[in-house]
Amino acid sequence: MTRHEPIEIDTSKPHPARMYDWFLGGKDNYPVDEQMARQLLALDARGRDMARVNRAFMHRATRWLTDQGIRQFLDIGTGIPTEPNLHQIAQQTAPDSCIVYCDNDPIVLAHAAALLRSTPEGATEYIQADAREPETILEQAGKVLDFSKPIALSLLALLHFLDDEDGAAEIVDRLVEKLPSGSYLVLSHTTGDFNPEGAAQASAMYKARGMTLRPRSRAELTAFFEGLELVKPGVSLSADWHPELGEVIDVPGDEPIPGYAGVARKP
Repeated sequence: MTRHEPIEIDTSKPHPARMYDWFLGGKDNYPVDEQMARQLLALDARGRDMARVNRAFMHRATRWLTDQGIRQFLDIGTGIPTEPNLHQIAQQTAPDSCIVYCDNDPIVLAHAAALLRSTPEGATEYIQADAREPETILEQAGKVLDFSKPIALSLLALLHFLDDEDGAAEIVDRLVEKLPSGSYLVLSHTTGDFNPEGAAQASAMYKARGMTLRPRSRAELTAFFEGLELVKPGVSLSADWHPELGEVIDVPGDEPIPGYAGVARKP
């Protein structure tokens, strides 16, 4: 496992990974995370549903990828472990799957042992790094993954924490550039398409706490897949991506959960 210098967990301001943990009912968060999560619920009471829908998409996409013969996964923005995690889903179908997780929150590092419980046939590894450090991630991932064979790159509920000025598109391009033909890019992303005012309020809330929230439209998310072959149904609502693969979340009401997702193959 690759570790940077020890980093103290900053409990003075919220962190997206810990807020996501709170939405999923986890215990690895702090009062500051719960406070902001509850403020977000005041904007949209379905915050927990959003997290659950995104998690279910990850499960379905991983199953689909293993069915396509993918045996290597690079998951950036992993978050605090919840079961079943990506490696457990992949190794249920393909025990020889190799998974590299990456996150920048030191609390994830503290729980990395849960991410490293691999089948004997496969492997799991954890990298402590920021998504803004693609070269570091690629270098460290290359110690576990074979970049001459297809890899599934997962950036799930991550890019909306990177603004255009942060080089979000350039980061994706650099990571995809390194992948061999036959690899896949997996994205999920929040959107303001259905409630622009609420999305703007949420973004302002993040900014006031020194964080970024950049909801993107369906067209903006689709742009990240430029040059790749989108898998049907293309960029869709997260809940609508291959629901036949299981774990469809029953969400009350008729309004869609405001998040898009897509999977695309590198030619």
